[in-house]
Amino acid sequence: QVQSVESGGGSVQAGGSLRLSCKVSGYTYCMGWFRQAPGKEREGVATIYTNSGFTRYADAVQGRFTISQDNAKNTLYLQMDSLKPEDTAMYYCVARRYGGSQCTQDVDFGYWGHGTQVTVSS
Repeated sequence: QVQSVESGGGSVQAGGSLRLSCKVSGYTYCMGWFRQAPGKEREGVATIYTNSGFTRYADAVQGRFTISQDNAKNTLYLQMDSLKPEDTAMYYCVARRYGGSQCTQDVDFGYWGHGTQVTVSS
């Protein structure tokens, strides 16, 4: 069974940094981060394929966010730099156990954490 537990959210001023962590237990094919701001649709932020390490980012965060994994610690990370007020959202760690998916849409991921709030003030 795959379980995801996030940590590391908080409040920061624009231009600052935060690092989100997510403990993921069990085998996974791909993992990632989604976010949802009040009144907005949920959107994918970044994805990593567990075996290859291949990563993919949303255009809005490309060059500012970095997704990574520590297999020894069963932990997924999202390093967020140069944060902007529009990055304010609830961030969710997600995982998919088996292949057969592009790992791009929310329906591709069967395991979701409870979320951690990120607030960026101007």
